[in-house]
Amino acid sequence: MSEAVIELKHITKRFAKVLANDDVSITIHKGEVVALLGENGAGKSTIMKILYGLYHATSGEILIDGQERKISSPKEAMNLGISMIQQHFSLVPAHTVTENIILGNCKGKIDLKAKEKEIDGLAKQYGFDVPAGEYIRNLSVGTQQKVEILKALYLNARILIMDEPTAVLTPQEIDTLMEFVKSYVAKGNSVVFITHKMKEVMQVSDTIVVMRNGKICGTVKREDTNEKELAHMMIGRDLENLQTPGQDDFSDRKERLVVEHLTIRPEKQAPVLDDISFSIHEGEVLGIAGVSDNGQQELCEALYGAANITSGKITLDGKDITDTNVKERIAMGIGYTASDRYRYAMVADMTLSENMLLKSSYLKEWVSHGIINWKKLHQYTEDQIKKYAIKAPDHNVTAGSLSGGNQQKVVVAREVDMGHNVIIFDQPTRGLDLGAINYVHKTILSEKEQGKSVLLISTELSEIFALSDRIAVMYKGRIMGIYKNGELTTEKIGLLMAGYQPDKEELK
Repeated sequence: MSEAVIELKHITKRFAKVLANDDVSITIHKGEVVALLGENGAGKSTIMKILYGLYHATSGEILIDGQERKISSPKEAMNLGISMIQQHFSLVPAHTVTENIILGNCKGKIDLKAKEKEIDGLAKQYGFDVPAGEYIRNLSVGTQQKVEILKALYLNARILIMDEPTAVLTPQEIDTLMEFVKSYVAKGNSVVFITHKMKEVMQVSDTIVVMRNGKICGTVKREDTNEKELAHMMIGRDLENLQTPGQDDFSDRKERLVVEHLTIRPEKQAPVLDDISFSIHEGEVLGIAGVSDNGQQELCEALYGAANITSGKITLDGKDITDTNVKERIAMGIGYTASDRYRYAMVADMTLSENMLLKSSYLKEWVSHGIINWKKLHQYTEDQIKKYAIKAPDHNVTAGSLSGGNQQKVVVAREVDMGHNVIIFDQPTRGLDLGAINYVHKTILSEKEQGKSVLLISTELSEIFALSDRIAVMYKGRIMGIYKNGELTTEKIGLLMAGYQPDKEELK
């Protein structure tokens, strides 16, 4: 084994009463890719933020090249050759690629043309197709991530920490990133890859460190393990195997939700939805694949009644509902789990009972003559806590006090109950760990079996393949095609997600 460039020894980190890292020791060698695996709240990002100087350890020591160092800020970490690419990019949209890369790293009068040439050279060196003079706001998410990497390379980083780097990338962009990681470590550099995706861990890592509840519960070499064993280490139990949708014939089933030529065109702007047409049958899951911000959220809002439609028609069970509002669509049995649960799906400071009531406070089920039947609501909430295995002491705790996975379970429980005809799941497992993902998937398949129509929007292709009967691909507000699950490979769906429309013969 090559020499150790970083040694984290017995690191403990407390946030008030929360023990985020408990006696964590990790060694990173020169030319090595270390994958950091674990559920939400396992302490993965915390330990790396300590290495990067964003957090300070309560106890423990950090050795760089064998010498103990106190890293009190990201600037000190960068001076030691450590750089971190956060899950949410820190780029300035109104500045160019070059301006973002040199920001804070150049003094005095700057020759911008010379710097652009330098950045172009750096991009070419690593095989990145990044226009140095282009504004960040005009770049795709995948290209923006390359800019973040170039920022680190510009500072001569030799240890690169990547936090969930593939969350918003197409399959082709993920392949490009993996090739970069391999070539980067081949030059003697090191990478820490924080992720929950097993496929990527097995594809690129040398050493895998598994964390659970703030502790390290296993360190293994990639060649000595497999995905099933890693999943068991992460969550402490085996995942339940779910049945993948078969090639069911829906031709004899009723078309429940029909969307015809749906267009949303803001004034003096390009359409955010452009002539969208599809249908969903009873007991069918239609999956919509695509990179984020290609019209998926606007489609959800149009179906849910929260967006102004320019043209087109929406029909539910043969009835035109295009001009109905949100309240009317809730009464019609349309449920909607929004992608951003914090902004659109829950109120963190409200109790679980109050969150369950949020969308149905005007329904007779809970309210009589303007008075809420709290006893009935509390009992209903307690029943949902048991049914969905929500880790909460009782109905009185606030939603904000729960972990992300348990918050999502609360939202899913409410929407599944409200959506007795159609349920729209927008990124239902974003930010969730394996155990919570498995539970949400089981719920979606259970609702399908009960005859409900499900629209599943996800950037995770594995999720789309695992749950969908048919798959539609969205790009810049348009549907590139609708296919039966199994008709297309991951690579071909990736091409459609990137806007490439191959010939029908190529798709076979």
